[in-house]
Amino acid sequence: MRRLLALSLFFLSLATIAGCASIPPGADVPRLESRALMQPAATTQGRTFAAEQLLHGADSGFRIIPVGADGFLLRMQMIAAAEQTLDLQYFVFQGDKTGRLLTEALLHAADRGVRVRLLVDDGQTGDGDEQINLLDAHPSIEIRYFNPFAYRGHIGALRALEFAFHHGRLDYRMHNKLLVADNAMALIGGRNIGDAYFQIDRDGQFADDDMFATGPVVTRLSAVFDEFWNNPLAIPVAALTGAPPTSAQYLAYRRSLEQDAADLEALGPAFASKAAIGQPYAGLTGGQLPLVWAHVLVIADSPDKKDVDAGEMIGRLMRVKVAEAMRDVHDELLLITPYFIPGSKGMALLNELRLRNVRLRILTNSLESSTEPLAQAAYMRYRAPLLASGAELFEIRALLGNTRGSGQTAEISQAGNYSLHAKLFVFDRKRLFIGSMNLDRRSLHLNTEIGLLIDSPELAQQLAARFEAMTRPANAYQVLARPDGAGLAWRTEEDQKKIDYLEEPARSCWQRLEADLLAWLPFDSEL
Repeated sequence: MRRLLALSLFFLSLATIAGCASIPPGADVPRLESRALMQPAATTQGRTFAAEQLLHGADSGFRIIPVGADGFLLRMQMIAAAEQTLDLQYFVFQGDKTGRLLTEALLHAADRGVRVRLLVDDGQTGDGDEQINLLDAHPSIEIRYFNPFAYRGHIGALRALEFAFHHGRLDYRMHNKLLVADNAMALIGGRNIGDAYFQIDRDGQFADDDMFATGPVVTRLSAVFDEFWNNPLAIPVAALTGAPPTSAQYLAYRRSLEQDAADLEALGPAFASKAAIGQPYAGLTGGQLPLVWAHVLVIADSPDKKDVDAGEMIGRLMRVKVAEAMRDVHDELLLITPYFIPGSKGMALLNELRLRNVRLRILTNSLESSTEPLAQAAYMRYRAPLLASGAELFEIRALLGNTRGSGQTAEISQAGNYSLHAKLFVFDRKRLFIGSMNLDRRSLHLNTEIGLLIDSPELAQQLAARFEAMTRPANAYQVLARPDGAGLAWRTEEDQKKIDYLEEPARSCWQRLEADLLAWLPFDSEL
């Protein structure tokens, strides 16, 4: 009977998956539209920088947050300070230590009467991440999933089967990362929610950056959030899970989160010591960590980017604005991107810059630091043409020789699992881009993205200094064409001695072989 029941459930799942239409499940469920807070100035966070704002007119205030621990603590502290509204939009919201701590902070905010809206993409939802669904039981919290799968379990084969049946829809993902508190302060950048993104997991650390923002830019970011939140692809969690959680489930969940909250010190001294004095939020709001005020352009894809890209409807494509910024460069372009698959049009643009003698310097992942074998294999085909054009190419090492600019402690770096995840571009050291967009075909065509183009020599110089620190010989391989024309070399520094590797550095022979084999597959457009 157990086998019969299991088979019945399996075939029922297949029928459900195969029967799903090209629209997401739950799309026909009625839901209320909602908008960002109309009067942020009535909140404490809205008043914090009001006087300073008057001195800077239409400019907005910014500060780069390069340290993973600071990125986590600042989220916790912004949530704790919220009085009216919290809007969160993420590609990944994991149910690990930091994810659960942030979840518990959201619950406490809701208990104070703060309206919480949480929009999460469903492409990378893993076992345990569904913990946030229980938040929906709170009357002040609503959760929506962007373009969700019909199958809500975690059997990989069934999820893959649904993807195969509905590839055209499910390949389209929301890659945005944004947190807005009281429509007065925001964090935007490349960090998802999870231990690795805050660089506390010894098994893997993703180097990334947030931009703290206040001023007029926040209302423009909130407008983008509202556009996604009210889009038909944003499905309320109740439409996917069927029955709401029981009171017993909800209360048990709250108790487990409260136990986790008591373990903040277990995250390490980098967290506990700063948390005890309210940093970095106290420094930002108290003036000890001064902001840089500058003109900014919010750039974001439309929620219906796939249809805009196909020419079926009018909307925004942020890659257009980024390409324009690149074409305007006169002297130097610095690119930091974890995945670099520019395609033929991207290469044409970069070659155009090189023909104008623009210095082009690129930092991306090495084979040993990459966590995406397919993306790394696709990137490998672009190295020789880039070097032939005169571009300077650097690949981050998994084991750093110097942690300055890395965003994490020396102790965690010793694990040797460092990986690049930041998306930072610097134009002539006068202008910069920070956001969620990688320089790969997926970000350009298949994912929705959001970011900022900021006109600030001061901030641009800060990112340029970060680039210089991360490309030091002890931290990165400089990829070079071998003088004998027999391939590439990887120049680095070990034990304060320069060394050239003639074979690509990798964690194992199998990793190197896997990349060579995957490089033959024609998947560039999916990566």
